[in-house]
Amino acid sequence: MIKLLIVDDSALMRRQLTGLFEAEGDFVIRAARNGAEAVAENREFEPDVVTLDINMPEMDGLTALSVIMVERPVPVVMISSLTEKGALATFEALNLGAVDYVVKPGGTISLSIDAIRATVVSKVRTAARAQLKPARKSARMSGPAAAPPRAETPKKPQEARPRAASPVAGQGIVVVGVSTGGPRTLECILPDLPLGFPWPVLVAQHMPASFTLPFAQRMNSLCALEVVEANAPMTLEAGIIYIAKGGADIKIVERGGRPTVIAAPENPQFLWHPSVELLGRTALEHYPAQKILGVMLTGMGNDGADAFAEIKKRGGRTISESEESAVVFGMPAELINRGGATVTLPAERIARQINSWVPA
Repeated sequence: MIKLLIVDDSALMRRQLTGLFEAEGDFVIRAARNGAEAVAENREFEPDVVTLDINMPEMDGLTALSVIMVERPVPVVMISSLTEKGALATFEALNLGAVDYVVKPGGTISLSIDAIRATVVSKVRTAARAQLKPARKSARMSGPAAAPPRAETPKKPQEARPRAASPVAGQGIVVVGVSTGGPRTLECILPDLPLGFPWPVLVAQHMPASFTLPFAQRMNSLCALEVVEANAPMTLEAGIIYIAKGGADIKIVERGGRPTVIAAPENPQFLWHPSVELLGRTALEHYPAQKILGVMLTGMGNDGADAFAEIKKRGGRTISESEESAVVFGMPAELINRGGATVTLPAERIARQINSWVPA
C-alpha cells in the first residue's frame, strides 16, 4: 500500500483527489487543508508521497515544501495552475526538492479531475519510487525547523551575449532528452557550458506549453549561453540552447540549405511530447552521427532510447545519466539496456564530459 497525503485548500478538490486514488485500491489516504496541516501530517502520518497545492491560506505550498524537505523529506508532486505565475512557482518548488508537478486545466473541478486522472495517478506512483535530491535553498523557512539559508546561484547579466557564427560545414549538435526531474537536472548541467560553445544545444523536456517559455527565460538567467524557446523556425546557431516548445514536437529540418529547428504539431506516433525520439531521428537525418552528442537524463519511460542508441551505433557519442543522480532512472536505463550509452555519469559530471568532447 502507498501512503498518500493530499494537500489542498479546496474541500471539493480534496474529495475529488481522494476519490480518484481510493478507486485505485492500493492507496492509504489522508488530506490536509493548508501547508501547516501538511507539515504536521508529514510528521504524524509519514506518507510515502504528497500532492501539494501551491496557493493556500495560513501556510502556502512553497513554504510547506521547504519545511517538509528539511524535517522529513518525502517525494512531493505539486498541483500547479496553468499560468506563467503558476509555472514560475512550480520551478521554485522543483528547486526546493519537489519531484514533479501536475497542471490543473481550466474549467470546473470535476472536469479538471477527469482531464488529469491518468496523469496524476501515473505521476504520483512514479514519485513514490523516485530518488530525492536535497533542496537547494530554504529561504522561505522560518522558526526552529529552518535550516541556514544557502546562497542562490548568481544570475548571469542580461546584456547581449557574443554569438558564435551560424552553422558551418563540420559543425555538430548536442541533443538532450529529459522528463521527470528535468528542470533541476538541467540547472545542474547547462550553466556549465561556456561562452564560445561551438555547437547548438537542443533540449526536449516533457513540459506543457505554458511552462516552456518561462523555463527558457529562467535558464537564460542562469546560463552563460543564450537560451530560447524554439517556438518558431530558427536556423540553428552555435552556442545557443533551444528549449523545445511544450504542446508540440521539436524537429530539425533543412531551410535554405541550413539546419533549422521547428515546433511541429504533436506526432501521435510518439507517446511523450516534446518527443525525444523524434528529435534524435531528425538529428540523424541532417547531421553525421559522428557530429551528434546525445544526452539522456532523468525521466520515466523510454522516449528517445531507440534514436539515441542508433546515434551511438552509427559512430556518435551518448551520455546516460547514472542511477545515483537520476530522480527517475527510466529513460537513462532504457538507453543503457539497448547498449546505447557511450558513458554513464552522474548529473554533476555531465557538463564536464560535454565540454571535453566538444572543445571550444
